[in-house]
Amino acid sequence: MKFGIDRLIADPALRGPLTGRRVALLAHPASVTEDLTHTLDALAACDDIKVSAAFGPQHGLRGDKQDNMIESRDFNDPVHHIPVFSLYGNVRKPTDAMMDAFDVLLVDLQDLGCRIYTFITTLRYVLEAASRHHKTVWVLDRPNPVGRPSEGLMLRAGWESFVGAGPLPMRHGLTLGELGEWFVRTLKLDVEYRVIEMQDWQPDAAPGFGWPLGARAWINPSPNAPNLWMARAYAGTVMLEGTTLSEGRGTTRPLELFGAPDIDGRAVMREMGILAPRWLDGCTLRECWFEPTFHKHAGQLCHGVQIHTEGPRYDHLAFKPWRIQALAFKAIRRLYPDYPLWRDFAYEYEQGRPPIDVINGGPLLREWVDDASATSQDLDALVLPDEQAWSAQCQQYLHY
Repeated sequence: MKFGIDRLIADPALRGPLTGRRVALLAHPASVTEDLTHTLDALAACDDIKVSAAFGPQHGLRGDKQDNMIESRDFNDPVHHIPVFSLYGNVRKPTDAMMDAFDVLLVDLQDLGCRIYTFITTLRYVLEAASRHHKTVWVLDRPNPVGRPSEGLMLRAGWESFVGAGPLPMRHGLTLGELGEWFVRTLKLDVEYRVIEMQDWQPDAAPGFGWPLGARAWINPSPNAPNLWMARAYAGTVMLEGTTLSEGRGTTRPLELFGAPDIDGRAVMREMGILAPRWLDGCTLRECWFEPTFHKHAGQLCHGVQIHTEGPRYDHLAFKPWRIQALAFKAIRRLYPDYPLWRDFAYEYEQGRPPIDVINGGPLLREWVDDASATSQDLDALVLPDEQAWSAQCQQYLHY
């Protein structure tokens, strides 16, 4: 199969509309061609493309920032001698001066298929700016590595943030190119927009179910996104960022596991099985011990659970990462009613709102966890209408 960047580099006819125009690139470390050449280098090597600027999202063009809320600076690229603007530094939205640096913006970002992944919000912001400044945007499409299934509550009106670009479920099932089209149409943006589609992407094909396992190398799109298994769990485990539990940052398996020094991982697994056994289908849960080298509970032995999706028991359609993590929170609340589960800080600079609510695009998930009488059926009653509405809506945006 071919990603959008590979088709663009291989086909001069596709590049034709770029001739004579100033081209900018929005990219990160996973923006590479089939032979692992970075997209910026590949574009600069094309005689018919004039690269005038580049942009870096959260974690930077080179992926130099390890954790969330660590900003990157603008700099001049020492190889290509162009300005590189940070969209996660002094600004999140491109300034007028930044927009003046190009005519066409190429967006080549590897997404993880999750609403909270901030590259989605950055895409929205650059599309809105392009509409105001009459610029052209092309998305060089890449796989959604977790495929087509969608899951989770829709973001509620008024809960938009840098980790919530619009009324999407937590797991959205679209590629970045398809999401761009969704933004253009739902926001009614007047922008020249184009998707350079992939060739032969098969999101339902085993064993990758979205990611071409064995055919393409995995490059971390952000520092704590080391493999496909993390991507599969991420639509659930990302909620751990709003809790006092470790999500495994500071270990070699971040965002595939969770735990803390003062919980019993085996008891949590047992309680999860009692509360909603059907939500555990499609994966294997394993009791584990780990000691983070940095971040939450650094240097402390944590007892917890790892979510395994790499084994023979993985069932792509049955696996529900958002429900699994919600169920873990519910089990902890049942076992330890007074446990200080919810973290309190300005998550992604959002003041006065619980981080878990910012992450979920509203308070419904937290309220369900904290309600001692609420059951798994009650959460399904909240989320199933959202999932059904999204499934019907997104069909019109599918390119594959």
